[in-house]
Amino acid sequence: MLFKILLNFIFGYLNVTVEGYYIERFINTCMSRGIFFWRMKRTKSSIMNMKIGASEFKEAVKIAKKHGCRIKINGKHGLPFVMKKYKKRKIFVILLLLVIITIYILSKFVWNIEVTGNNTIDTNEIIEALNSDGLNIGELKSKINTEEIINKIRYQRDDIAWIGIELQGTNAIVKIVEADSKPEIVDENDYCNIVASKDGIVQKITAQNGTLMVTEGTEVKKGDILIAGYMDGKYTDRNYVNAMGEVKALVTYTEAEKIYKKETKKEQTGNLENKYSIKINNFKINFYKTLSKYENYDTMYTSKKIKLFSNFYLPIEIIKTTNYETTNTEITYNEEQAKEEGKKRAEEKLNSLIAGDISNKEVSITDMGRYYNVEVTYQVIEEIGTKEKIVL
Repeated sequence: MLFKILLNFIFGYLNVTVEGYYIERFINTCMSRGIFFWRMKRTKSSIMNMKIGASEFKEAVKIAKKHGCRIKINGKHGLPFVMKKYKKRKIFVILLLLVIITIYILSKFVWNIEVTGNNTIDTNEIIEALNSDGLNIGELKSKINTEEIINKIRYQRDDIAWIGIELQGTNAIVKIVEADSKPEIVDENDYCNIVASKDGIVQKITAQNGTLMVTEGTEVKKGDILIAGYMDGKYTDRNYVNAMGEVKALVTYTEAEKIYKKETKKEQTGNLENKYSIKINNFKINFYKTLSKYENYDTMYTSKKIKLFSNFYLPIEIIKTTNYETTNTEITYNEEQAKEEGKKRAEEKLNSLIAGDISNKEVSITDMGRYYNVEVTYQVIEEIGTKEKIVL
């Protein structure tokens, strides 16, 4: 039935009203002669609305007369009537054809690159790598060798474990799996030393296996051997082992901040304005003629690519420029205020670095003329031992 309705749309169909006392007989006769009706709806006992194929209408009229019924055409639909309606509008038809041809041509190119799966690697960095290896916006799809590009990127980058490229419509979907940046794992059967991962003063050291090379209170540098991966017997030769133990040290972290005695603080007022432009491939058209009405402002750009379907992008991009009005306030710091502000800024950075317990904290301030230099020092007790394989 659905196929026949589709054929009737291609060849044309009519909305008709049949009126008479013998409508059921009329319909049964038509059905027996292969005349198809659909969407039949009775409005009164003697009136019924329905759809019928245009090619079957004349035959239906003859049958209606025999049964004392009348048929009235309410509307004409389908391709033949659309073509007839617009056949005198040549410009419209030509433009329609041009649009269809343009869309067909555009479908042969890549107009968008979508990157998924990256958490630590910047998307722009990946796109730059893709561009240099042959995947660019505006590139003809038939010229893109996805397998070659994949092999180049996997060879060039150690931070990408897997990459796949799929061309869907005018969209290039790039899926990646990032490589885990894990330290080298030393097998328990390998000979290894325990060395210092950073500078510090040893606070506690114990060895379950191996030979202690330092004692508590010893100042060590990064890379120094703390527990050697061997044991010397009193009556036997040196025996190499997998060193095991715990080393905790007092590690010093320092962060300095410049706090100018007079600073300009920028704040947004809450007022904003939006300006729009359109970018067609590399050609940009601005829909505004004047600069911002604000004297001081911050600008943020957002863009949206136009697409016809989920993966059929066009080389058209709508760019929204938002200007946020700002005010500049002059702030004057005295020594105490500068110390607090510098301490706050430095501690925000230090807290993201430390992994142990803070045993001591010091804040110093120095007047440098135009600014104060605020230095914050943390002393942290943390584990600094890391295994390093012995190569014999």
